[in-house]
Amino acid sequence: MPPDRTDANPAALPQPRVIPRAQHNLTRKHISRGALRVLYGLHEHGFRACLVGGAVRDLLLGGRPKDFDVATNATPEEIRKIFRNCRLIGRRFRLAHVIFGPEIVEVATFRGSGAEGEGDRHLVDGRIVRDNVWGTIEEDALRRDFRVNALYYDIADFSIIDYVGGMQDLAQRRLHLIGDPEQRYREDPVRMLRAARLAAKLQFTIDPAAAEPFPRLGHLLGDAAPARLFDETMKLFMGGYGLASFRMLEHCGLLQHLFAGTARALARDEHGALRNLIEAGLAGTDARVAEGKPVTPAFLFAVLLWGEVYALARGMQSEGIDRTLAWQRAAHKVMAEQMARVAIPRRFSYAMEEIWALQPRFAERSRKRVFRLMAHPRFRAAYDFLLLRAAESGELRERGEWWTRAQALEAEQLAAELAQSRTPPPPVSGEPAAPRKRRRRRGGRGRKPPASSTPDAPS
Repeated sequence: MPPDRTDANPAALPQPRVIPRAQHNLTRKHISRGALRVLYGLHEHGFRACLVGGAVRDLLLGGRPKDFDVATNATPEEIRKIFRNCRLIGRRFRLAHVIFGPEIVEVATFRGSGAEGEGDRHLVDGRIVRDNVWGTIEEDALRRDFRVNALYYDIADFSIIDYVGGMQDLAQRRLHLIGDPEQRYREDPVRMLRAARLAAKLQFTIDPAAAEPFPRLGHLLGDAAPARLFDETMKLFMGGYGLASFRMLEHCGLLQHLFAGTARALARDEHGALRNLIEAGLAGTDARVAEGKPVTPAFLFAVLLWGEVYALARGMQSEGIDRTLAWQRAAHKVMAEQMARVAIPRRFSYAMEEIWALQPRFAERSRKRVFRLMAHPRFRAAYDFLLLRAAESGELRERGEWWTRAQALEAEQLAAELAQSRTPPPPVSGEPAAPRKRRRRRGGRGRKPPASSTPDAPS
């Protein structure tokens, strides 16, 4: 067995509670083939190899995790020598990725408890910016965030090893942070979001000591990298428990530090229309995830930021700014503020602005424009957004019902119905006006334009 990587004081390290195979419900048949190959490969080469983290936690709770992480006393370079299908990644945290087709097994060397400046461990204003000090499994357990994430499944004898009380927390359905909460949040502010997400996902309560610093330290999320916050947002809202995560963020006072515009709009939401829209959108996304249907972050972000865009656009219009220009400026301003905090990729931000911009076009009932809208690549997302808004007014509800019926008709039937009524209903007050194209006149001034030709047929 390779020697430990640090000379830690044994008296200061936790003593393990070992749960033998006969006393727990975790079985190898629920572990991915790739993870098992990594575990056995390391073990056969004389290294200690354990499944760790969320996979162990979820398997013990009866879940079926998709990702499996391995912890070992082998260094990244030693891991790469064992597995030819391995690549080393990361500067802040050096990791090994072992690739089996579409599956990637993340393998981390046991982290040590070295002080700042010792080895390759550096802090800036209390935040860990680099941490590649290797240690023992006991030290590694103390370095993890929550007790329920510090459980190890040892492939050597199939036992569960608990150094910090994770099994007790699973039984009590409670989240305890390992170590001093304020220090741990200052080291990595994103741990606050992770606490909210795990509590929502697992339906656990957050230990009061772990929740107490949220109001004082929530602003530290502004120091986190926007790209990292985008990844955390995806886990919060796109994992099938988005509604519970949203409510937990509000409960913990963290929403304002992640989506400031959404928090401001909700504070103005006297009658609850915006809250209903957001919660319905999140619940719909959760349902699609549960059914295995595709979901897009663009739609969810469009829902979350709608209230602030709407308020800004209305304010600009009251100052005399053209309606279309007001909506464009409002959308750009909200997106700029949000992307400074959460780095929403351009492919999603463009789609969000299209979803917003298509809303007024649902008020149009001319044959050409109806068929053009139905052929738009964002039509379905914009239509779903319209249905979420239907509760705002009877006019929007009627509009949603009309477009639902229109999609059920054959093209010929819809065209015939539209031909009977050429007058479109007026747009709802405050909505962005669809841009109107000027009709080009043929010939010089004073000539009477030719009679309108038959509207285009649907493409």
